[in-house]
Amino acid sequence: MTVTPIAPKQGFPVPPEPDLTPAEIIARAEAIAPTLIARQSETDERTYYAQDTHEEFRKAGFYRILVPRRYGGYEFGTETFMRVVMTLARACPSTGWMFCLGAVHSVVVATIFGEQAQDELFDVGDFICPATVIPSGSAERAPDGGWIINGTWGYCSGAPYATHFLGHVFASREPGGEPEPMLFIAPAEQFRRLDDWGKQLGLKGSGSHSLVIENGHIPEHFALDTHMSLYVVNDETPGVHLHPNPLYGGGPLSFMMFESASLAVGIAQGALDAYAELMRSRTTSFPPIIGRSEDPDFQTWYGEAVGKLATAESAVLHAIGQWNALAAQGPAAFTKEAEWRLATICREVIRLSWQAVEKYLFPTAGSSAVRKGERIERVWRDLSMMQSHAGIAVVLNTMANRELAKAHFGVEDRAHD
Repeated sequence: MTVTPIAPKQGFPVPPEPDLTPAEIIARAEAIAPTLIARQSETDERTYYAQDTHEEFRKAGFYRILVPRRYGGYEFGTETFMRVVMTLARACPSTGWMFCLGAVHSVVVATIFGEQAQDELFDVGDFICPATVIPSGSAERAPDGGWIINGTWGYCSGAPYATHFLGHVFASREPGGEPEPMLFIAPAEQFRRLDDWGKQLGLKGSGSHSLVIENGHIPEHFALDTHMSLYVVNDETPGVHLHPNPLYGGGPLSFMMFESASLAVGIAQGALDAYAELMRSRTTSFPPIIGRSEDPDFQTWYGEAVGKLATAESAVLHAIGQWNALAAQGPAAFTKEAEWRLATICREVIRLSWQAVEKYLFPTAGSSAVRKGERIERVWRDLSMMQSHAGIAVVLNTMANRELAKAHFGVEDRAHD
């Protein structure tokens, strides 16, 4: 991969390590990952990864992977970021989830917000911005033309170390007007985190706490009349004009789906790693008593899981390549059909990852290997939790099929009486 040297521009900063490469930052993730495995229970108990882990990620440059170079980021692109996500999730699902959903939204901000907003938002350097898509709370006009925000937003993965928050609220632009969804971004001083995470079935350490805003004030340019998942880029985006990189002109909907797909692959690969250790260290339960690695049944189960996960990883990386190719063509290439087609690929990636664990690794690992706190047990819980995520259970499993078909055949939505 060729990387353009990072140099100061228009007075903006350079990143801490201007010569850092994508290969080096992936290697750093691979070096850190083994240290996360032993801390999985600790992370679950705390409900988010530790401060020293956060500092290690910061020093490694992880929070700047997708931040534009204009603002001191590395701008390494989607594949590099998702490879780091898969690596971290493979070691600790909760840590990978929390990192991904906190650091990924720099692309959304750099794509759809205007220059004034970006100049102010990215001045923190390390950008961590959890987001939710379900509108909540209220917004009223402030005397200066900005907005006064109040509300509580749940499932804000990445909340513990957040520098910003992306949320949605129903707001009326004009007095007496009909409330419409509004996307807003708030700096950390405008919100506080609730201690309300960790009782769920899985992903207990993912830092997915609720955030509360009480009479928070944001300027007008921190709010957009749109919904993050419905933002259309087939005209042009602010990011295309501001940054000489098609990364900031691509479709947000399909980009968001890469997050879940990459996490699913990484988490399932962690179960495969644990299963391989059992293959090496344990014997069969019934005669002939031999090592599991020598047993034809275990060989078959292991091979099935490997095949599904190798296919899943290849599919998500190829889909990312397709996304990059569309972005290089320009925003107009991101048609609804193209976006939903990429989404369905991500759905199949998640299904393959779940099937590898649910059908082959979990049931054949043995009851002692799926006790509370064991690695395969944790992966099963975490992937089970993923199946209940609205973005997967509703959007990918149902909506994606309908929307793809409608886009392909030119079928318009019809109002029902």
